Amino acid sequence: MEKLMQSSAKEVFRFFQEICKIPHGSGNVEKISDYLAGFAGERDLEYVQDDIKNVIIIKEATPGYEDQEPIILQGHMDMVAVKKPGCKKDMRTEGLDLCVDGDWLYAKDTSLGGDDGIAVAYMLALLDSDSLPHPRIEAIITVDEETGMDGARGIDLSICKGKQMLNLDSEEEGIFLTSCAGGARIHGTLPVAREEMEGIRYVLNVEGLQGGHSGAEIHKERGNSNCLAGRLLFTVRKAADVRPVSMAGGLADNAISRETEIVLVVKKEEQDAFGSALAEYIKKVKNELAVKDPGFDVTVKDVSEGKWQVLTEDSADKAAFLLVTLPYGVQAMSADIPGLVQTSLNLGVMKLTEEKLQLDYSVRSSVGSEKEMLLDKVQVLLASCGGSWEVSGEYPAWEYKKDSVLREKMISVYRELYGKMPQIEAIHAGLECGILSGKLKDLDCVSIGPDMKDIHTTEEKLSISSVERVWEFVCRVIARKE
Repeated sequence: MEKLMQSSAKEVFRFFQEICKIPHGSGNVEKISDYLAGFAGERDLEYVQDDIKNVIIIKEATPGYEDQEPIILQGHMDMVAVKKPGCKKDMRTEGLDLCVDGDWLYAKDTSLGGDDGIAVAYMLALLDSDSLPHPRIEAIITVDEETGMDGARGIDLSICKGKQMLNLDSEEEGIFLTSCAGGARIHGTLPVAREEMEGIRYVLNVEGLQGGHSGAEIHKERGNSNCLAGRLLFTVRKAADVRPVSMAGGLADNAISRETEIVLVVKKEEQDAFGSALAEYIKKVKNELAVKDPGFDVTVKDVSEGKWQVLTEDSADKAAFLLVTLPYGVQAMSADIPGLVQTSLNLGVMKLTEEKLQLDYSVRSSVGSEKEMLLDKVQVLLASCGGSWEVSGEYPAWEYKKDSVLREKMISVYRELYGKMPQIEAIHAGLECGILSGKLKDLDCVSIGPDMKDIHTTEEKLSISSVERVWEFVCRVIARKE
């Protein structure tokens, strides 16, 4: 990590490395939260750590900045913790193994958590500095953003005085995000019945897919292993009496699933028909994804003969029906902003247990009525098969603020540094800005961040040089007097 310590943002990278030593996947944030509270306590900074482990840290203005508007810095402490098949690391108890390849920082065999560990590192470096001039800083670091923004939903911001917020949860340098979609999670459940069946059991893996963030990459039409496994089931059942034993894929509702295991049983006399249908399915899907997701494949992990508890014909029919009829992917594009996804949904997690098929979706839209219609559509299809559902984690869209003092100041600083205008954009992915705007009246906020690639996947990378440039930019914005 010598390159990081020679960086112009070495203090940022020092804290990022500290963060990466601490397991901090969504739902596993107690240790990172305690670290942040300890950081504030050691420096005699005012802080609040609430019951759900959100942390707010306050640093008063440096001399000469006492009359300036306080600045809120905001990001989340949790990460999407995923690892490559075969990786033995326990991400609930072990830290990450950081590596550098040229300009890119990544973690060996796991996701990096640059989303949003780099935001926390920026904040800690600012709060730790004795030399950087600044107004009152209010650092809001939330929990479990990746699994429904529960931290932002539950946080009490009464300690905060600021009306300008710099959210540090974006992944493209030079793009200022000024609005985002609203969303929700829907958890579907289909009860299933089982019976014993004698035949040949196949353990198959739908794999080789790129995955990605369901807000940032959904428009790329990459393969979703859960949806493709459902299509596989539907296809082979048209050719032979094939029954599922189990299905499991995906790690988070907001991540495009990359790998799904599906265990099927086929009657011995129908093996050839099953094999032909499977081969034809693989051929067709490979052709469809040849450009969008060329690594797609289905591998056979195990074949064995015996008696197995499988879904009944009726349950198998209903499971296959749901998996091929429930909508997936982009549902509408914005007519106002070219290239912006307006409405989408993603089947992030699928699991067939002994008693039920569980389906976890992330639904997003910048149009509230379309989000509601999409939720209704999923519910109607589930109900038609005797299924049930629960909607959770709803969050509002973050609306564009026409008159933004913060945005204009940031544009001015950006033009001074880069000699050009930044891109002002909306995003389909959800950000905490919408929820926090509802808690702080008249909040003026902009979201930025350094360049990252393939967030929420094991190929996640963070640009070192971009971190340096964004660090300089953030310091200048904070130091700029109004």
